[in-house]
Amino acid sequence: MMSSRRARLLALFLILWALGFGLYFFWPDAVVHHDPGILVKEEPVQRPTSAHVWERDGYRFTALAEFEAKAIILHIKKYSVGRESDLSPVDLALGWGPMSDQGVIDRLEISQSGRWYEYRARVLPLPQKVIAASSCNMHIIPADADVEDALDGLHQGDIISFSGFLVEIKASDGWGWRSSLSRTDEGHGACEVVWVKRMEKVE
Repeated sequence: MMSSRRARLLALFLILWALGFGLYFFWPDAVVHHDPGILVKEEPVQRPTSAHVWERDGYRFTALAEFEAKAIILHIKKYSVGRESDLSPVDLALGWGPMSDQGVIDRLEISQSGRWYEYRARVLPLPQKVIAASSCNMHIIPADADVEDALDGLHQGDIISFSGFLVEIKASDGWGWRSSLSRTDEGHGACEVVWVKRMEKVE
């Protein structure tokens, strides 16, 4: 039978673990704010690639395209539940062109949930099609520990540069996850699934 002292220690450990878990996933991150104006003029670059296939943790990855981007982080969402979170623990809502203008960003209410990115405003500061074409939600799959460390250090408002592959993922039980290959699509399947080999803050 567990002693009262051991029971108290166990209870304390569980409380501290729960607090740590909550702080990691729900504590608001610092926000980097910029002066108004377009901060990222370049659009993401997507290039054809050969049929590059690899496996990790029981999943089969197929490169659909080479991908690199410079963008401002509009919002960050960490995930710990669901099969996708085993591969991609973080989603980044990213903006470039008109959606990298702090004056535009400040007029939008931006959020993420359910692996989606959403924006709201009483009056949109840009046409909806322009917002959709210059921002997106990306499911980030870190290729190694260096990328994981880089992800841990990101904040909303950071400007980042990264590269890797847009991928399709399959499992032996039939489960799959496929990246969008367009920056202008919307709705189900419109997010990019990115195997990230390099990531760094630009400013």
